[in-house]
Amino acid sequence: VTSKIVAICEGSIVRIGAEDKDVLIQKECELYLPRSESKYGVCLTMKNSLLVPTAGIDESNGNGYYILLPKDPQASANAIRSHLVKRFRLRTLGVIVTDSKTTPLRRGVTGVCVAHSGFRALNDFRKKPDIFGHMLKVTQVNVVDALATAAVLCMGESKEQTPLAVLEDLPFVHFQRRNPTKQEVEFLKIPIEHDLYEPILRSVQWKQGGRKYEKA
Repeated sequence: VTSKIVAICEGSIVRIGAEDKDVLIQKECELYLPRSESKYGVCLTMKNSLLVPTAGIDESNGNGYYILLPKDPQASANAIRSHLVKRFRLRTLGVIVTDSKTTPLRRGVTGVCVAHSGFRALNDFRKKPDIFGHMLKVTQVNVVDALATAAVLCMGESKEQTPLAVLEDLPFVHFQRRNPTKQEVEFLKIPIEHDLYEPILRSVQWKQGGRKYEKA
């Protein structure tokens, strides 16, 4: 489910011109780098442990409104899964609330998960052997973002008007007949101080946004 539809349904929109966009961006993110620091005039931000431009605020297909990210995407993912399981009497169902993201040093956008429910986000291969019997030390497969990328590719990024996608026959997905725990949700995130790219992320003079940045 695209986050844009979730945001619209919950009223997370602001009429363009009703509030200064930079002020809105700063309120909606945890950390930000002012647009004056970007050669492209883009405010770079961190929100929900994701590096995103403009705190994920989108004007495309907004018809005169800024569309924000959902207030509580995890609660929305949980509610959507609960409703569909009861409505259609399903035993196994996973839900992903998706958004689009850019990747440094690569052109184009891809999908990313902003919340999930009903399945394991990561497949952990640590302490398991590779094909030559060597034990893997760090390999964890990010299932949830890979699925989000596939779903967003199917839904489209322009005028397709397809806010939903259904992915089936996924033997590598480990379903759970429950919502993720807080610990499972938090484990998917890596604080800056523990990230592989910490030296790069620390070199930026981040400013504090309206939302609290949670350290480990």
